[in-house]
Amino acid sequence: MESLPTTVSGKSDRRGRSSKSQNTSKPSLILAFFSCLAWLYVAGRLWQDAQYRAALNTVLKMNYDQRPKVLTVEDKLVVLGCKDLERRIVETEMELAQAKSQGYLKKQKSVSSSGKKMLAVIGVYTGFGSHLKRNKFRGSWMPRDDALKKLEERGVVIRFVIGRSANRGDSLDRKIDEENRATKDFLILENHEEAQEELPKKVKFFYSAAVQNWDAEFYVKVDDNVDLDLEGMIALLESRRSQDGAYIGCMKSGDVITEEGSQWYEPEWWKFGDDKSYFRHATGSLVILSKNLAQYVNINSGLLKTYAFDDTTIGSWMIGVQATYIDDNRLCCSSTRQEKVCSMA
Repeated sequence: MESLPTTVSGKSDRRGRSSKSQNTSKPSLILAFFSCLAWLYVAGRLWQDAQYRAALNTVLKMNYDQRPKVLTVEDKLVVLGCKDLERRIVETEMELAQAKSQGYLKKQKSVSSSGKKMLAVIGVYTGFGSHLKRNKFRGSWMPRDDALKKLEERGVVIRFVIGRSANRGDSLDRKIDEENRATKDFLILENHEEAQEELPKKVKFFYSAAVQNWDAEFYVKVDDNVDLDLEGMIALLESRRSQDGAYIGCMKSGDVITEEGSQWYEPEWWKFGDDKSYFRHATGSLVILSKNLAQYVNINSGLLKTYAFDDTTIGSWMIGVQATYIDDNRLCCSSTRQEKVCSMA
């Protein structure tokens, strides 16, 4: 009978604790809810502030780029450098114009023993198999050894002109080098491959090499089937001394051969018009260019077009410059007239 009150008292204690815990959890939920709202508010403001800052930076950058800049010392140096570069460009253009008016180049190297300007550089074409022909020339009209040096003292240089073998350094090249060491009368075109089909290109290399090595009034290209009256040639050139723009030779023109397989076939015949006729040009046996024309070939050799034959190739170059065409019958080597300075060998 005494245990009943104790049981009733324990149940009442549990009810009291349950009601207290329920009363405590409600404020916690409310606090957590407001905490979430506060977090969302703060996060939104932070994101909004970031957007404002990005927009403000963009506006400030635009204003900074548009405002007048204060030149620093480095900026002033850059401006002065540009002005100096502009001045040098103008001076270079003026020098170039002067060089063109005087012969397309400002300075040339002269190998004359006396230091004076040479009268002429005569290049005689030759090939690897022409040793006997070269010896024939050396024993006839072309001086050798001391006589060759004395001729150079008079202002005339004569050289056999040849390129290199397709197989560089082979027996062909070695024989030419050995012959040149003995005779010292070659102009070897190191960048040219000696071949029959490369003759139109050879003329570019010859004039360029001759201009780069000798300062002369005239540059003469001669085929290896031509005998020269050397004194007559010198007299002819002396009479033309100081004549700029001189393109001298036995002038001719003729039909362009369009039939493939023919001896004088021109692969680019269609470029010569409906009449298929060559322009006026000096025959290839002997061609003389004055200093400024030879310099023009040297400067523009990388751009100048070549055709199937060297004489028409040179003639095509002369069309575009202020060249004076001089048709001299004394240079018609195959003619029967008596007064001439060359003949077919």
